[in-house]
Amino acid sequence: MVKLVIDSREASLGEGMRVKRILPFRKQRMVGPFIFMDHGGPVDLRPDLKKSMDVLPHPHIGLSTVSYLFSGQLVHRDSLGVKQIIRPGEVNWMTAGSGISHSERFEDPGILAENSLELIQTWVALPEKFEEANPSFKNYKPEDLAVYTDTGVWMRLIAGDAYGLNNHVETLSPLFYLHVKLDKNARYGLPQKHSERAIYIAKGSLEVSGTAYIAGQMLVFEKDVDPVITTKTGAELMVMGGEPLGERFIWWNFVSSRKERIEQAKEDWKQGRIILPPNDDHEFIPLPEDPFKSRSNPSPEPLS
Repeated sequence: MVKLVIDSREASLGEGMRVKRILPFRKQRMVGPFIFMDHGGPVDLRPDLKKSMDVLPHPHIGLSTVSYLFSGQLVHRDSLGVKQIIRPGEVNWMTAGSGISHSERFEDPGILAENSLELIQTWVALPEKFEEANPSFKNYKPEDLAVYTDTGVWMRLIAGDAYGLNNHVETLSPLFYLHVKLDKNARYGLPQKHSERAIYIAKGSLEVSGTAYIAGQMLVFEKDVDPVITTKTGAELMVMGGEPLGERFIWWNFVSSRKERIEQAKEDWKQGRIILPPNDDHEFIPLPEDPFKSRSNPSPEPLS
């Protein structure tokens, strides 16, 4: 029933901010259109650490970023001129399309009231016909998102459709994305509509067909199975999936169905053709050294 177990790997986003990286994975590059997933925190938000945790302006193409916080706050700024304080339970959906830059910082005074930060960030690859769409950013409040409760189960629909739930979060391909909390000894069943489905265990543990799984693991399920999922400890989950989009390439913050488009994005960032956020344009993350240039194949590896 469980096709693959992905153990999260530690990655660094800078001083003070280490994350668990789940996707992409060598044996499972995508789940539906989800091409990237990080679990950050919980981390200390002491004032002396906040500046070092800032994520400076950086670019994206060909994807939507989805930021979802369990705790804490951060400030989003982008090249469209948007400034948004991101708070727990909200959905912040930024579609890069043809190109956008953004930053995530911790300077807002309201953050001083918080003592930890924990967030999930995913990237959703775009269908080919939308890869060059105009960039956009939308913030959705918790009251805009459908919630379902049953005995021992609470779930919030972040995006897409599942279990008959839907909301107004705009998506560009068939998918579902849920935040689920299970009490001790609760039972849970996967949504059946979509062909690719996975559960990331953010907290607690699960049992599937008598096998135990722990926090930090993603379970990727076979198509059309209906497993019985239980928890003895309680659990907090991110449940996601959808329909596959086909081959994708990824390099740094760029995703595309075309290798040459990523090469163009590299040059666009180097030459300043992807503009910086107008209210955060004094510093930025430079293009990393390209490891592919030293290989016989200079192109990014495909994701499928």
